[in-house]
Amino acid sequence: IGCSKGMDRNLVETAIGPNGNKSADAFKGIPSGKLRRYFSWKNFVDVFKIGSGFFASFFILLKEKPSVLFSKGGFVSVPPCIAAKILHIPVYTHECDYSPGLATRINAKSANRILVSFSETKKFFSEEKQKFVTITGNPIRPVFYTPDFSVGRQFLGLQNREEKPVLLILGGSSGARQVNQLVFDNLEWLCQHFIVVHQTGKGENFDNALQYKEKLGSLENNYKPYAFIYGEMPHVMSASDVVLSRSGSNSLWECAVEGKPLVLIPLCGSGTRGDQVENAEFFRKQKAAFVMNGDEANSENLKNYLLQMTDEEIRKRYSTASRTIAGNLKPAIVIATILKDEVLEK
Repeated sequence: IGCSKGMDRNLVETAIGPNGNKSADAFKGIPSGKLRRYFSWKNFVDVFKIGSGFFASFFILLKEKPSVLFSKGGFVSVPPCIAAKILHIPVYTHECDYSPGLATRINAKSANRILVSFSETKKFFSEEKQKFVTITGNPIRPVFYTPDFSVGRQFLGLQNREEKPVLLILGGSSGARQVNQLVFDNLEWLCQHFIVVHQTGKGENFDNALQYKEKLGSLENNYKPYAFIYGEMPHVMSASDVVLSRSGSNSLWECAVEGKPLVLIPLCGSGTRGDQVENAEFFRKQKAAFVMNGDEANSENLKNYLLQMTDEEIRKRYSTASRTIAGNLKPAIVIATILKDEVLEK
């Protein structure tokens, strides 16, 4: 069950299942809204969307009669969780960020078990609810556990081991203007010290990157911009020595599984609840990342942190700390085992 608009449907319907067949009939779309923490007329409209989403979810669950409902964040998950609770269907909800978002806090009221990525997340729930919290880590695509270094280098056109470390910059699928501009402002310096692999985001972001690349002269081959990298990302990450990124939980866990040293620029300000800042702070405290918050995201700090990352010994220390966060267990299997043991085999 997902939002009837947006990318949810396409992701599900193009996914390949265990039997090799596409999931063409697997997606059930519902109306979706959200409750904003500031005044907006959209809040009034979205109340009706949320109500419609509840009734749509109720009848979907009534028809499908599932053994369990698993929720993975986002406000679109709230109506199905409430409907499942009313229909006495067991609810398991997962929070990927350091602190629970509004959707998870609401879903927790319906949940048989609350699954979290970070051990410290447990403290955000009441003493009574903490009895139902289980630390699982954050599930990611299985291929990140078995990346192919050589495939990544071939994709990047790096046939021989380079003298310079490879810096992977993640601007997100739609780009991150702040990250991109900071990179463009310091591109020549970056290319003097690194092979720069830059996921810029599509459209204007990528067009700008190509224009900057033309100005690099003899350093041009050290800059490799891409609008978006998806299927090859696990292998490209494997071929990289350092990652510069936002601090969304999914990207952080992908980096942690591959043991990547990090320099993070969290999304912060009035348009966010601060989850990325909290995620980044956790990685900083574990000595797996340098972090630049708000006004700290400037050229001076960028050069300072990345210059330290040119030292192989420093990279090794941060790499070990990053891999330690991910641990040895695979969260997707941990979660599947919980569902199997607590619901399907009862």
